[in-house]
Amino acid sequence: MSIYARITGTGSALPPKRLTNADLVAQLAQDGVETSDDWIVERTGIRARHFAEDGVFSSDLGAEAARQALQAAGRRPEDVDLIIVATSTPDMVFPSTATIVQRKLGIAGCPAFDVQAVCTGFIYALSVADAMVRAGGVKCALVIGAEVFSRILDFKDRTTCVLFGDGAGAVVLEAGAAPGILATDIHADGKHLEVLCVPGHVSGGQVLGDPLLKMDGPAVFKLAVGVLEETARAVLAKAGRTEADIDWLIPHQANIRIMQGTARKLRLSMDKVVVTVDRHGNTSAASIPLALDHAVRAGQVQRGQTLLLEGVGGGFTWGSVLLVL
Repeated sequence: MSIYARITGTGSALPPKRLTNADLVAQLAQDGVETSDDWIVERTGIRARHFAEDGVFSSDLGAEAARQALQAAGRRPEDVDLIIVATSTPDMVFPSTATIVQRKLGIAGCPAFDVQAVCTGFIYALSVADAMVRAGGVKCALVIGAEVFSRILDFKDRTTCVLFGDGAGAVVLEAGAAPGILATDIHADGKHLEVLCVPGHVSGGQVLGDPLLKMDGPAVFKLAVGVLEETARAVLAKAGRTEADIDWLIPHQANIRIMQGTARKLRLSMDKVVVTVDRHGNTSAASIPLALDHAVRAGQVQRGQTLLLEGVGGGFTWGSVLLVL
């Protein structure tokens, strides 16, 4: 009998501190950085984002999202036999944020590790968890995307600091006989690594290089629209499906123009695209599971529907997952 991996519960967490564009514009003006609500909305579609307070880490947000997902799935922490956290803003150099989440959930013994593929991280993590479930070694996995990108932003660079926010999303993935994840497709091309990176590292107790986010916006936009269409068509072909089978597109919430461009290329109405970038900004690896949970809890996405999840991020990484919820 074939084993499938299916999402049985979703959850999310956002820090209480919410900054509208107006709030951020006023904050930046104090440092002599000029921008406006109109400028941000026109170029990105973002109207607000959440920032974590001091002392709140990716593991805190990830653990809260995981608790919600477990509750939605009707599972307890002790049922979990795998934890994967996708993050580019880990709590520590090591151990993994996944082991810290494991500790905060009161779980012991199961494997726990991080995946680092930046904004494509959740797609990578879901793909790895799917393979482990299908191999028969895992029955109940927690797959989490958690980020505190506000800690790595250059607030003197208006082209990047207005884009990102903090948050977490999680899913419970369980083994079963009914099809859930139909196909996955993940890629990377390191020759583009300079277009989106944080070129710093720790050495001898000091940060060497630049520990703040750097991005070539036009290059990212050009790469993103092309590879997102490619991976969408690839994952549909793997599953023997077409664009007409997609009930919902849940893309990485980076920029409304990228999302609109992808939908257009797939001949999908924006009415079939889950959009949360306006209220959350770009939460990197957290954005897809956060958007999924929002849509599920709003009654927008229903059980039995076919979902296309896709993301693109620094590295340069990209990928997609096609699933039946």
